[in-house]
Amino acid sequence: MAGSRTHSLYHRRSDRARSLPRGSARWHTTAARTWTRPPVRNPDDHALRDLPVLSRVLFDTPDEGEILCLAMDHIAAAGPYSAEAGYLMVDGDLVPSPRNGQAHASAVGGRVRELAGRDGPVTVPGRPWGRALGLRGLEGLHGYLVVASPSRPTEAERSLLATLVRHTAAALSVAFAHRRRREDALELHRLRDERTALQRQLISVAAELGYQRAVHTLMADVAASGGGEEAITRALHRLTGLPALVEDRFGRLRSWTGPGRPDPYPEPDPVRQDEILHAVARRAGPVRVKDRLITLVRPHGEILGVLALVDARDEADEYTVLALEHAAASLAPELAHLRNLAEVELRLHRELVDDLLAGTDEASAYARSEAVGHDLHRSHYVVVVQWPNRTADDSFAQTVGRAASGVGMRSLLTRRSDHVVLVADARPHARALYEALARETGTRSGTIGVSAPCDSLDDIPHHYEEARRAMDVRRHSRERYGTTFFDELGLYRILGPGNDYRELETFVQEWLGQLIDYDSRHHAAMVETLSRYFDCGGNYDETADSLAIHRSTLRYRLQRIRDISGNDLANVEDRLNLQVATRVWKIVLGSPG
Repeated sequence: MAGSRTHSLYHRRSDRARSLPRGSARWHTTAARTWTRPPVRNPDDHALRDLPVLSRVLFDTPDEGEILCLAMDHIAAAGPYSAEAGYLMVDGDLVPSPRNGQAHASAVGGRVRELAGRDGPVTVPGRPWGRALGLRGLEGLHGYLVVASPSRPTEAERSLLATLVRHTAAALSVAFAHRRRREDALELHRLRDERTALQRQLISVAAELGYQRAVHTLMADVAASGGGEEAITRALHRLTGLPALVEDRFGRLRSWTGPGRPDPYPEPDPVRQDEILHAVARRAGPVRVKDRLITLVRPHGEILGVLALVDARDEADEYTVLALEHAAASLAPELAHLRNLAEVELRLHRELVDDLLAGTDEASAYARSEAVGHDLHRSHYVVVVQWPNRTADDSFAQTVGRAASGVGMRSLLTRRSDHVVLVADARPHARALYEALARETGTRSGTIGVSAPCDSLDDIPHHYEEARRAMDVRRHSRERYGTTFFDELGLYRILGPGNDYRELETFVQEWLGQLIDYDSRHHAAMVETLSRYFDCGGNYDETADSLAIHRSTLRYRLQRIRDISGNDLANVEDRLNLQVATRVWKIVLGSPG
């Protein structure tokens, strides 16, 4: 601190006040005053006339270091003196002036410090007379002037020197007072700025606390009133002024409050939705995705939904984020409660459907269906759903249930090892459920089988087999994916369960036995080739394409089939029996196709 203060004291001298040479015609003051010395006859008179001017210059100089340097530069105005050294008191220490000579600086400096504020003699080589003169003010010592002379000064010269020292000390007192006043003013300004900053901080904290209380109060009122998702989005919209919405984890809208709601709401892309959820889950707090500020609702780590604000102009601030986070915290118990209710409802549905498929007491079934809000007194259809890329677990069962509800189906639901079963109170649309599931799963590789209408609960197990048969026929046909109704199967209806499999096996062996044996011995595919030929209506090009073989290869195989089986494909009876046999072989007996 002393070093920086010293630099400030000794290095801010202006060019105009740096030098006032003794004997010059004019002395320039910092106030641009000029004074012309009249001719005098006595040197002492000359000094007396010069000292007032020097005194004014000293008092007009605001910098302590400049004052000391001016006094040292013009010490000769008081007599045969030379300024050997000068010191300023800075933070309790005597700091030497840059004007000090180097030859005896350390010796002089040591002697000055020994004097401890008193005036005293100083030995200066080559100078018979030398003294250290204290520059004192009302507040104490300001510094020292070390003056030397080649001869002992006269009484008048000593008086003039004392006058110059007093004027220099007085000028230093004024300069120090001005400095303290400036420093006090700067400190006061700093304290005022600090007070203003603290006041602003307090105002900001108070505003934030007030906003937090408002958020807590509003969300507590929502929770106390039993409000659901719509109540929370309404509250969030009131707090932020931005449109607020809730989506399920699949990207389907559950609630929207505020302007700008898309109509219709866009269908989500399952792959894109998963990417967004994973991106948001990796970061803490709300995340901006395009024009939305999104936060996940996941009370126990599992994502139950998405709460978002539409902020197209990027206006959201820390208060908006605070409100969104509190709203998400309030929404989490609501979605968790709905999830628990859904799981309980799903379990009750499963237990009831499991009993219906196995056969159960009608009175008990009717009572239990009423408890879950379903009317079993109407005609029903059994629907089975299988998606090869999805395991038939609870998640897929919920997906199927959601898709069925989305297309207006009222149904009870359960699952089996590789498919989901619905008991629906109306005939499903030919494509609606399949298309909805294709959107939900992101793939069209699924199969749905639908039974004939069922008017009695006792017939549900039988109709369940019909639905499975319809699904199996679809899976083994050329167009394996889509929906098949049992009452539209035609010939395949008589090939279902309940028929005598021994008779069917005998029939297949009679018409295809030689081809089956040939395929077994030679690892060939004659039966499959014949089946595809019939599936394609006898069209050579389509059959060859479906088998991924050349047309000439197909002709060769069909000729070999005639030779091996002894049957003529051009004969109507042989052709019909062979076609039925290939269908029984593929659909009923479950041979690979």
